[in-house]
Amino acid sequence: MARVGFLTDARYLEHDPGRGHPESPSRLTAIYKRLIETGLWGKLVHIAPEFISQDDLFAVHSPDYVELVCRETASGKTALSTGTGDANICPKSFEIALLSAGGAIRAVDAVCTGEVNSAFCAIRPPGHHATVSEGMGFCIFNNAALAAKHAQKVHGLERILIVDWDFHHGNGTQEIFYEDPTVFYFSTHQLGRYPMPYTHLGYEDQIGEGAGKGTNINCPLPKGSGDEEIIGAFMERLVPTMKDFSPELIIISAGFDSRQDDPIGEFNLTDKGFSHLTKIVIDIAKSSANGRIVSLLEGGYNLAGLSAAVTTHIETLLQDA
Repeated sequence: MARVGFLTDARYLEHDPGRGHPESPSRLTAIYKRLIETGLWGKLVHIAPEFISQDDLFAVHSPDYVELVCRETASGKTALSTGTGDANICPKSFEIALLSAGGAIRAVDAVCTGEVNSAFCAIRPPGHHATVSEGMGFCIFNNAALAAKHAQKVHGLERILIVDWDFHHGNGTQEIFYEDPTVFYFSTHQLGRYPMPYTHLGYEDQIGEGAGKGTNINCPLPKGSGDEEIIGAFMERLVPTMKDFSPELIIISAGFDSRQDDPIGEFNLTDKGFSHLTKIVIDIAKSSANGRIVSLLEGGYNLAGLSAAVTTHIETLLQDA
């Protein structure tokens, strides 16, 4: 059985986007409960997060934006004034967003030093919609992008793959690395769903620019897509491309709102489908990245579905990594 890290912290529950908000603290408590009930909790290597450093944070986000998040959370605002106005906050949100990003970085350290083979991070707030200077879509800082930059700066890795299977396109991650040939972004998603007014992003012809041309693959899929369509996109578009790119670390933006019965997503991916996607990523990681995978929680808002899919994902990492 592989050594799989599980990174979380009770402080992640302190980010409160408001009563009735889908990105609620109960998402994590549902995951905890399911892992304990299934016996997986005791099979994981538990990793404590650390706060992200200023240098690591500024590798992706502008100082002005960081200062704005700090100021607006302290002021009692209920949502950031940047982006699309749906990055809800509370007085603790700046601190917890720093811990969420820091958790992603701590997982990279654990995987790159051999402490664990792979790691799943039950962190919040999520991150893949956050751009250099805007928070949106429940996201404050871009955890996946910050993790990739840290892996390059601290561990000397040259090629990072970010796989995003969230129902929504990770517009922030695409924008951050669109001209960067060292970070490959791959996404399956439904077009035009979010974020507004960023629905011009996520199209198949957006393949990167300049030096980064060819290192961005978008696989937009229609409403109702499920295992066949999403797994097919991974096999047909991702797997052949990675033979040439040869990533040294894979970061998963693991959004489980692409699962069937999600209240926000409109895909029909099953738990078996998530297991298959995980196996595809594992095989790529084995071939060029010494098995190194860091998986970061993004979306997923049906509590029973989220906890079931996360459990399946972790079981697959344990069995096959």
